[in-house]
Amino acid sequence: MASFYGEAFRGRPTASGEAFDPDELTAAHRTLPFGTCLRVENLGNGRSVRVRVTDRGPYAKGRLIDVSEAAARALDLVRQGVARVRVFSC
Repeated sequence: MASFYGEAFRGRPTASGEAFDPDELTAAHRTLPFGTCLRVENLGNGRSVRVRVTDRGPYAKGRLIDVSEAAARALDLVRQGVARVRVFSC
């Protein structure tokens, strides 16, 4: 499962030290190295997007990845807030 985070976190430092920008294609993952490129596919609609890991999380049970708002728009998961996804390395 994937979820997203957005405008409320704009400008806050991520775990990698970068300022969070919800308009960039980034993601949070618990263990992958910062800078890792991932392709995230929404299993409900087949849409996919490439993101770069810049933060840690998600911490909600059952969630694999948090994506930025821009990535969530590309995946068409903003309305529902969460989606079943598959994650691939780039």
